[in-house]
Amino acid sequence: MCGIVGYIGFREAYPILIKGLHRLEYRGYDSAGVALINPQNRLSVYKAKGRVDELEKSVKELDLSGTIGIAHTRWATHGEPSNINAHPHCSQTGSLALIHNGIIENYAVIKANLIQKGYTFQSNTDTEVLIQYIEYIKATHTCDLFKAVQIALNHVVGAYAIAVMEKGNPDQLIVARKSSPLVVGIGDNEFFIASDASPIVEYTHKVIYLEDEEIAVLHRDQEPKIVTISNIEKTPEIKELEMDLSQLEKGGYPHFMLKEIFEQPETLKNCMSGRINVEGTHVTLSGIIDHKDKFIYADRILIIACGTSWHAGLIGEYLFEEFCRIPVEVEYASEFRYRKPVIHANDIVIAISQSGETADSLAAIELARASGAFVYGICNVVGSSIPRNTDSGSYTHCGHEIGVASTKAFTAQVTVLTMMALAIAEEKGTITKEHYLETIKELQHIPSKIKKILAIDGKIKELSAIFTYAQNFIYLGRGYDYPIALEGALKLKEISYIHAEGYPAAEMKHGPIALIDNEMPVVIIATNSTVYEKVLSNIQEIKARKGRVIAIVNEGDEVIKALADYCIEIPSTIECLDPLLSVIPLQLLAYHIAVNKRRDVDMPRNLAKSVTVE
Repeated sequence: MCGIVGYIGFREAYPILIKGLHRLEYRGYDSAGVALINPQNRLSVYKAKGRVDELEKSVKELDLSGTIGIAHTRWATHGEPSNINAHPHCSQTGSLALIHNGIIENYAVIKANLIQKGYTFQSNTDTEVLIQYIEYIKATHTCDLFKAVQIALNHVVGAYAIAVMEKGNPDQLIVARKSSPLVVGIGDNEFFIASDASPIVEYTHKVIYLEDEEIAVLHRDQEPKIVTISNIEKTPEIKELEMDLSQLEKGGYPHFMLKEIFEQPETLKNCMSGRINVEGTHVTLSGIIDHKDKFIYADRILIIACGTSWHAGLIGEYLFEEFCRIPVEVEYASEFRYRKPVIHANDIVIAISQSGETADSLAAIELARASGAFVYGICNVVGSSIPRNTDSGSYTHCGHEIGVASTKAFTAQVTVLTMMALAIAEEKGTITKEHYLETIKELQHIPSKIKKILAIDGKIKELSAIFTYAQNFIYLGRGYDYPIALEGALKLKEISYIHAEGYPAAEMKHGPIALIDNEMPVVIIATNSTVYEKVLSNIQEIKARKGRVIAIVNEGDEVIKALADYCIEIPSTIECLDPLLSVIPLQLLAYHIAVNKRRDVDMPRNLAKSVTVE
């Protein structure tokens, strides 16, 4: 979950590294550090606890020269955030420096062995163990740095994306990965490395996505060399980046999260573009068409995901069962991988992840494929690990998402799942022509309806002031809106640090109703649906116990407006698409409450954007 960045070439490295760290800070912000080799061949390492800004302040008067360097922004796994535990870490002689994203699971065994051999350790990290081990191998095997890295990686267990440089060899940078993302940017006589493409796009659109257990040797004025840890040489496959630099800027918004909320009308259009025909009468997903028999004859669909993507998966369950008449189970990837799930060759496994690098989802995919299931990936990041490790899939095309609390990626995932359900149902003949056409037509209207909701942002901001200092929230929904209750509660927890829980509204009587009093705000999604009367009864039960109700209702609903304490009106749509609208005011409510509480909305405490470790 940490962010790593590196450079070797003809430019001064530090400005590139520090800008890269700022762009990667959403991946971790406990501490930051940079290592440079200056023209006099001196290796300098500077580190600071806290944000990248703290690192910048601490190095202002120091020597920052050099055209090779590595840098890191940390999300702590081993060892608390501190200057000592920050990366880069150096070997005992001070000749090697390393940055690392991931976890070395057998570090304790290696560390104990090195201590017996006289090595001492300054930090509590697994990363320092790795760089000390590389130096030990280099000395005992009398080999160069590349060979030492290769040997070391054959003996470590765990996940890693690393970059290593050597004081006596300023013309070479060595990088490697396993189960943790790493991209190499190819410039003219220069190379860039990073956890994702955001620090690279400003300088080049040519990249190499390293595969698991690959090592790249980057040398000035030479072509990149890629060799596996088992010593098989690979031909580098250069890809073109599909990222716009403007996606990495706030564009006048105070936070990336607010920008990304307001981008949703456009991102959903992009998501549908080329997949719904001009006439609005047909959905085409190549990932489905190329394997349509797999879907037509599937016995079951398993959806695996984490966090917000899991909530999207719950909506997918309702869609596939209603439209396609295929039984669906939705699993947390982190649980799925550690039990003994029953997976058959006739199952479809759908893995959903914004980043395409979620460690638990990747492990679940590996398990599913080993059982013979067909695996379909839904993710946002082109070239990430999930599309490279699945049989087929669809990109969400919602653009780079920087805010840690996912917003536009969620609605794009739900949109892709909706189009998938429509495409499969048409192939299976389990949906009427009228329902098929009605859903496509209404799906195309969703972006303009989201714009109408965004237009009442000021009203939601005013409402947020009333509840800024609430201690707890309950979110309720039924049917398609139950996952939105979960998602609304998660957003509030993530960025405001207010305790919130989402429940199916009917389950309120089975326990949560005991919490209702005049201090408990209850957000209830009460849009027009087949269970509208049931939700109305839930609201009456809450009001009878003096609960304070914030209701999400459709425009013109006077019944609930007369009953609830506060109402947020949204446009009407067909029931299966309601989540795409009802989630928007909940995103805005969470955002404004967090801002009122002076939280760091884009970088909430203890969280990182992409969970690439267990």
